[in-house]
Amino acid sequence: MLLRDLIEKGNIVSVNADMDMDAAGICFDTRKLGAGDVFFAIRGYEFDGHGFIAGAAERGAICVVCEEPPSADVPFVVVGDSRRALAAASAAWFGFPAAKLKVIGVTGTNGKTTVTSLIKQVIEKVTGVKTGLIGTNGNMIGDRELPAERTTPESYETQELLAAMVGEGCGYAVMEVSSHALRMGRVYGIEFEVGVFTNLSRDHLDFHDSIDDYAETKSRLFSASRFCAVNIDDAYALDMIKKAAGRVLTYAVRDDSAELVAKNIGLFADRVDFCALTVGSLCRVELPIPGMISVYNALSVLSAAALLGVDPEKAADVLKDCKRVKGRAEVVPTCGDFTVLIDYAHTPDALENIIMTAQGFAPGRVVTLFGCGGDRDSSKRPLMGAIAAKHSDFVVVTSDNPRTEEPGAIIDAILTGMEGTDTPFAVIENRREAINWALENAMQGDVLILAGKGHETYQIFGTEKRHFDEREVVAEYFRQAGRQGLRAAK
Repeated sequence: MLLRDLIEKGNIVSVNADMDMDAAGICFDTRKLGAGDVFFAIRGYEFDGHGFIAGAAERGAICVVCEEPPSADVPFVVVGDSRRALAAASAAWFGFPAAKLKVIGVTGTNGKTTVTSLIKQVIEKVTGVKTGLIGTNGNMIGDRELPAERTTPESYETQELLAAMVGEGCGYAVMEVSSHALRMGRVYGIEFEVGVFTNLSRDHLDFHDSIDDYAETKSRLFSASRFCAVNIDDAYALDMIKKAAGRVLTYAVRDDSAELVAKNIGLFADRVDFCALTVGSLCRVELPIPGMISVYNALSVLSAAALLGVDPEKAADVLKDCKRVKGRAEVVPTCGDFTVLIDYAHTPDALENIIMTAQGFAPGRVVTLFGCGGDRDSSKRPLMGAIAAKHSDFVVVTSDNPRTEEPGAIIDAILTGMEGTDTPFAVIENRREAINWALENAMQGDVLILAGKGHETYQIFGTEKRHFDEREVVAEYFRQAGRQGLRAAK
């Protein structure tokens, strides 16, 4: 592809290159760069690609796209924003695949993974059209599963995935859209058919200046969406609606002014059900995932489906048979007379949601085991400690992904939020030991929540990712208990 065709939408500031040169490829990582590629120097969270320009030239880059003239002797094009230039070039390189799909983007603090999965299932079962998915738990093209490194991939990988979906006959693509992706241009240039807002609570304040900055970043999805579905029970709904470029469909549980409202809600140990009320219609909805958050998630799906032209009753009929999402209120098989739930809850709001869900059906105690991630927003640690102590009957404080922080220091920050509480708790830094201890001390009828890891099958210590699957830890405990003749519950 000619350089001019590749970067024509890249907000060019100045050119010091032959615009008719033929690019062999595009690249933003010198480790993957091949001779004849165009190198995009992007500013990342930890590294600045401008520091790798000389290395790119040595590896055979024919041109560099950057935000400031390089010192290296290499043809270059200066652009206003190299991340956006990369996104535009990636779209061009893969033949603008998003324009050949109906793309649905879901943003919010909690619920994105569940909502995107449910939307995909509804679209495929109601319309029969093959659908792709990009998200935290993995990427999918129809039934084919692909691994995922982050919630929303870098723009090149996103466009590559969209192109693969087009190539394999997909008509829709559903994707989680994180605030990082919106801030860092990973979805720049994509025109979304539908944008969905689930909710917004405290998270990622290590990356954003404030909760208002976090909200403003999330709202950018709706200026790029033809239709928008917004949860108006959320305090930040108006921020999303103000940015909306097209029609907005509102949904709610508490606010009767919404176009889609849940009434007569039933919360059960294995499901939720409710009446979805819209102007001129009423349908009964059942979703086999417990908790009030599931009512909101179902409303999100029904709203998106309506905006896509899917009959609400047909969408509701599909929801009752939808598959659960790994790591979201996931029940783990045990040999004991208590229940173990694995949930990805790693924010104050999400932790409260899963604990209150368990309190709604637990015949015994609710025991919450959790930690907090290192090198992330530290201000939420005491908040999560306070929430766990307030709503749980027993708390086990342990490690999550400590990364480069000392696990003990993270735990100490959590414990400050539990000061003055009467809730009994234990502190066991090693997460495997903590889970085994909690299983050993579980009582009949208890619900043990393993919060924070969810779908993840690893822990991160320093920069090392170590295999750690809580399902395997639980299974191994019961195997050992069986061999040793131990009681699985007390």
